[in-house]
Formats: sequence, structure tokens, C-alpha cells
Amino acid sequence: MLFSRIEGEGRPLIIIHGFMGMSDNWKSFAPQYASLGYQVHLLDLRNHGRSFHADEFNYEVMMQDVIAYANDHQLKSFDISGHSMGGKVAMLLAVRHHERVRKLIVADIGPKYYAPHHQDILAGLNAVDFSLQPDRAQVEEMLFPFIPDFGTRQFLMKNLYWKTPGQLDFRFNLKVFNEKIEEVGAALPEHTVFDHPTLFLRGGNSRYIIASDWEGIQRHFPQAVLDTIPNVGHWLHAENPKAFFEITARFLQT
Repeated sequence: MLFSRIEGEGRPLIIIHGFMGMSDNWKSFAPQYASLGYQVHLLDLRNHGRSFHADEFNYEVMMQDVIAYANDHQLKSFDISGHSMGGKVAMLLAVRHHERVRKLIVADIGPKYYAPHHQDILAGLNAVDFSLQPDRAQVEEMLFPFIPDFGTRQFLMKNLYWKTPGQLDFRFNLKVFNEKIEEVGAALPEHTVFDHPTLFLRGGNSRYIIASDWEGIQRHFPQAVLDTIPNVGHWLHAENPKAFFEITARFLQT
């Protein structure tokens, strides 16, 4: 069963992180959505965070994990929100189980195929030699030549934990990410439709959703609306959490 953080009472809202993320990335949002009358479920997907590791890693099995989680927690109907890879999981769940989903929020990802583009990040992660028993500062030094962007390094380093006293490791399953990276860019299956209210929210400086993607989005999500947070990139919820919450809260409460 997937690890989760649950906060609040009321209508269920499932939130799914992106690739190499975890539920902890969204913990500041949980009390805000809970204040609107939601029971907020922050999930760790398989091979991420505190959830189980498995060799099988694709959108179909990740979606099935979320359905199994919802069934175990007796969530018959819910709203669902996902960022990036988590948005793809949420999209697939919505088109496969439309009777379970009332509203869908997709943050900075479209249903199309995305070519692999995490090569530098994977190279940096693979360059970390935990056999040297590095501390956090030394891990960051190992990452820096491959990942010069400070924010990206800090995001990845949230996955560090003390496996044993004096021995750091990553919580995510790097071995499977190396082997299955193509799966992260997979497109939503053709001729799948979710005809309920859907919000696509993109970063103004991001290129994950561009104007030419809108026709494909509407084929799958005919009730979709598109909104943009200006002056932010792909991690729009981290760069402008106030705007992200206000826009998504308005959509959920309409």
C-alpha cells in the first residue's frame, strides 16, 4: 500500500507528486485545502518517498496503486490533483475510472509524449558514491557538476535520509529510474476521455504545455480549462504557492 499523509475532514482530495518528488513536497498545501472542507491525501507513488520499491514502473501500475489506495481508504469518489508525472497518473486514473473522479487538476504536464530529458539529473544522481559515506554537503558537491541549478539540487536532496547511522541514501529507487526512464514520458492512451471539470495549470516560463498542445488536451478532456501562473517554471507550486493555491481552490469550489 502507498504511504500517505492525511489531513482534514470532508470531501477527499488526492494529491500526487512529480518524478523524484514525494508527499512531503506538498505538506504546506494540506492544511490550506483542509480549511476548505477537504480530507487531503498526499501520496508517495511507488519507488518514491516512503512507499514500496518495485521493478515494474509505468503509468498503468501507478494508477492501479492509487485506485487500490482509494479502495483501501473507502474513497468512492474524490477530487484529484497531480504535478508533472503525478499529473499523468491522475489523467490516466480519470479516463479509466471517470465515475470515481469529480474534478481533476493537472499541474504543468500534458497528455502527449515527452522525450527523455532527465539525463543530466540521472547522471548526477548516479555520480553520488554512497560507499564513501558522504555527508549532505559532500553529496551536494558531487551533484553540482551535473546539476548547477541550486533549486533542482535542493529538490533532489530532500530525498536523502539516514539509512543507518552515518550512511546516507536516496529514498527513491534510482536503479528502476535508470532502467525505466522512457516510461516517464509516455503519452496518455489514444481515444480515452474524461468529460468532467478539469483544470490544466501551467507555469508561464515552462515549455511543458504550449499553445499547440491545447487541441490534444481537449480531445481527452473536453471540459478542460487552462490557466497560467506568470513568471514561474515547471515547479510552479513551489515558486508561487499562493497563486497555485488560490487558482486551484477557486476551481475546486466552483
